[in-house]
Amino acid sequence: MTDSSRRFGTRALWAADPEDQRGRDVALPIHHSVNFAYEDMDEWFDVALDQKPGYIYSRNKNPTVRPLELTMRALEGAEEAISFSTGMAAISNTLFTLLAPGDRVVAIKDTYGGTNKLFIEFLPRMKVDVALCDTLDFDTIEAEIRKGCKLLYLETPTNPTLKVVDIARLSRVAHQYGALVAVDNTFATPINQRPLELGADLVLYSATKYLNGHSDAMGGILCGPKAIVDQVYHYREINGATLHANSAYMILRGLKTLELRIQRHNENAQRVAEHLQQHDKVTSVFYPGLPDHPNHAIARAQMDGYGGMLSFSLRGGFDQVKRLLAGLRLAHKAASLGSVSTLVGPPRVTSHVELTPEERKAAGIPESLIRYSAGIENAEDLLADLDQALAGL
Repeated sequence: MTDSSRRFGTRALWAADPEDQRGRDVALPIHHSVNFAYEDMDEWFDVALDQKPGYIYSRNKNPTVRPLELTMRALEGAEEAISFSTGMAAISNTLFTLLAPGDRVVAIKDTYGGTNKLFIEFLPRMKVDVALCDTLDFDTIEAEIRKGCKLLYLETPTNPTLKVVDIARLSRVAHQYGALVAVDNTFATPINQRPLELGADLVLYSATKYLNGHSDAMGGILCGPKAIVDQVYHYREINGATLHANSAYMILRGLKTLELRIQRHNENAQRVAEHLQQHDKVTSVFYPGLPDHPNHAIARAQMDGYGGMLSFSLRGGFDQVKRLLAGLRLAHKAASLGSVSTLVGPPRVTSHVELTPEERKAAGIPESLIRYSAGIENAEDLLADLDQALAGL
């Protein structure tokens, strides 16, 4: 049975296992060695030039890291995958590999704060022309692509306002004009959404989030065509943003339960969003699984589940945000997302802390917004915790 014919939960467990099962490790060993020795100089030379499989130096490849990449390749149905030390390393290495002075990139305004900084600060410094478009104005995005575009960069659902971008529609237009399409799929994971199947060329992840799922390892992943991924790999091996074997082990262990965890994240976030929508102290709830979400139809068409992330705004501004967070008992007040336990915080100190208040306002992020990463606790307990905290406002 091939990887492509297996279901996702099975692929996550078996995609990286060797065909020869004799005497194999059931649990993947962590290879701490920086370098790998060869007695035969010809074999060493062939491995160094990628003419034979093997390992030379862990900044380039490592026998604990490679199984993680093979697993993600199988989950995405991609030709190749490579890993990075963090999610931002995956994004920045990809952008810096594919874009050069004089190139033009079209992107949306609603991206993770660190990604947004690349577009408004670092890429312009490299003389790359950046067109940042209103996220849901697909007509304008298409018009900007037609003006000339080397790369279309999307994130969906977006962080932190959970907007949903039509990947298939924009990918078709981008390809008509010779542009590559890259999608940050961190919020959705391959369980809920597979951008490559929708027409994108590249899919990126902060593996720190749902792929790992336990707030104990950082990493990033890029999947896509081998010719493009190999270009980014060459940049990364010189740049040095390599994933450590320990982190690879932890992320790969997290992947083994990804399908089970995502099912519970989806269920909990849906119930929390529906519950908050009925509360008189909540002014708005942002979650693509709600029927009145402005992009619900797109989400229903391109996603298998709506994810564990939601955000909401309170009446009364940021003072009420501080009071609510202080009252929550079943939520870590902390940055990041996608953990088995619930994480909560405002974008001004989490996803978009790098941005100024003016930049957050330009990105459409109100200071009263709360980002809520629903964990895998029992939903009834999460709802009761929110109710008692809201009652204290």
